[in-house]
Amino acid sequence: MDNARHTEFIGLKKVVINDGFWTAFMERIRTQVIPYQWEALNDRIPSAEPSYCVRNFKLAAELTHPELDYGVPRDIGHGGCVFQDSDFAKWIEAAAYSLVWRPDPDLEKTLDHTIDIICNAQQSDGYLDTYYIINGMDKRFTNLKDNHELYCFGHLLEGAIAYYEATGKRKLMDALIRYADCVDRNIGPEEGKVHGYPGHELAEMALVRLYAITKDEKHLKLAHYFIDERGKRPYFFALEECRNNGNGSPEDAGEQYHYHQAHKPVREQRVAEGHAVRAMYLYAGMADLARLTNDKELIAACEALFANVSKRQMYITGGIGQSAYGEAFSYDYSLPNDTVYAETCAAIGLAFFARRMSAIAPRGVYADVLEKTLYNGIISGMSLDGKTFFYVNPLEALPEACLKDQRMSHVRIERQKWFGCACCPPNLARIIASLGSYIHSENAGAVYTHLYVGSEAKASPGGTDLTISIETNYPWEGLVNIRFNLKEAARFRYGLRIPGWCRNYALKLNGADAAFTVEDAYAVFNREWKDGDSISAAFDMPVTFVQANPKVREDVGKTAVMRGPVVYCLEEADNGKELCRLHVGQAANISVKYEKALLEGVTLISMTGKREKDWAEDELYRAIEDSAMSAMEDKTLRFIPYYAWTNRSPGEMTVWVNR
Repeated sequence: MDNARHTEFIGLKKVVINDGFWTAFMERIRTQVIPYQWEALNDRIPSAEPSYCVRNFKLAAELTHPELDYGVPRDIGHGGCVFQDSDFAKWIEAAAYSLVWRPDPDLEKTLDHTIDIICNAQQSDGYLDTYYIINGMDKRFTNLKDNHELYCFGHLLEGAIAYYEATGKRKLMDALIRYADCVDRNIGPEEGKVHGYPGHELAEMALVRLYAITKDEKHLKLAHYFIDERGKRPYFFALEECRNNGNGSPEDAGEQYHYHQAHKPVREQRVAEGHAVRAMYLYAGMADLARLTNDKELIAACEALFANVSKRQMYITGGIGQSAYGEAFSYDYSLPNDTVYAETCAAIGLAFFARRMSAIAPRGVYADVLEKTLYNGIISGMSLDGKTFFYVNPLEALPEACLKDQRMSHVRIERQKWFGCACCPPNLARIIASLGSYIHSENAGAVYTHLYVGSEAKASPGGTDLTISIETNYPWEGLVNIRFNLKEAARFRYGLRIPGWCRNYALKLNGADAAFTVEDAYAVFNREWKDGDSISAAFDMPVTFVQANPKVREDVGKTAVMRGPVVYCLEEADNGKELCRLHVGQAANISVKYEKALLEGVTLISMTGKREKDWAEDELYRAIEDSAMSAMEDKTLRFIPYYAWTNRSPGEMTVWVNR
């Protein structure tokens, strides 16, 4: 890998979004989701599952500083899951990004007060995890496999960095640097330390991000250790089990740690296995470290893992994690639509991974996946009013089956107010609030545009001050206008992605044809740019009928409907019950119309298809007759964007339709 292609994504403070599609989502996050989640974290949402997050930190602060009184009984104990701190941390991160998007003194004041509580819970040696502070510090760092200490540490660190970058305030970041030092003193290769790594990955990403600020080699070294130590024999998790419970043998552990991606060293892994969210966070951390150190062996592992996920284990929506058992990957080409798990967090993790792979090298396959997850499998996890959420994102849903079939008991037809394990809602908030940092990347001689989001961004290729403005009605239209403003002429390479879904496109430079090369699905212009130069891109955006590889058993004989990056579905609200009886056939009379009043504004697709008629006889089976096609009747099919399903009334839904 040529490190001359490595880039850095342009940060939030240099990007202003003004987009017809995403601005509404970001405003919803700012004005509805973040305040709503604050109430949820404080256990103030009637009939929602309690969070305990704020309560835990207040109790931990009272136990650390007995003179404090936050009104929490000191004998009440820790509430919620062992990883409950992480929900609080993700909310802080989302709120910090929101402050960059729209300054809000009241929100900032709430954050400052919240940070005071967190810092008051910190121990004298830097340790900061409410589960152990409340339940007993003697057990800390003794169960890294199951108890999520390093996962919570990673999320707190990411929240602290986000708030520092948003406001310049260091209190929380300095506290987390002390916590990082505490972790470093206790875990690592040296004698007397725990020779372990996170059971649930995330700290790897956070430590690399911290190193970018501190330039302290021990932060990078610790991330490196977590990644390289993982999967070595004897298995650390087996040794830990022996110490804690006096049973098990590291010699006989075999390959049982696929769930944790710890079954073999990460540099040898080529197939995505185990818990899907953990896998994505690990792979994203690997990609971060690989780019920063130009580690070609690690880059090769990342490339192979990305290819396995995107070509063999990813749903058309960008959802991943096929199995409810273990919230995990299952095996290549196994992509069931109704029993699917496809956790919202897993799609978000895939977006993290895709973004980092795009920074290693601008290749269309990476940004295509990033785009797919954002427009489909991620935002489907939140209702359009921002008050209810999906943990699981099915591609086919039948209300009766979800109630009566145990295999689908994890699937919900309606989004929920909150969850006892509420990782997805704040995770969704933080990625949407940080969207500006996913659009462009740059290095000394080039700028690349990966996503088409209406915005203005400040870049500096070769030290030249550059403003890139994007105007578009994407994803509903394929026209994109890009304008460059410079104080003085400068030569640099500019690449814009040709979306993988697009078969025909036209590019104009200042209104005329111009020379460009196509490199890994990016149209690259290499020239001297002047103030006011512009590129117009016209991506043809017809309705497309997509089929799955025939190795995907569940989708044989079926088609999915897409337009641009948006995946569509049939919903009972528009098409009636028993969607399994509908056929696209030779689709005719296709209509594409933007409906401003429907589902907060969507492009609706309708066409003439077929519906299997009811049988006259009360029979369960019958012979196929020559006149079987007479059992079909014309039916107008109405498709809505998948992300918007079940925002009107609960009912059936399907993405894949009979051909």
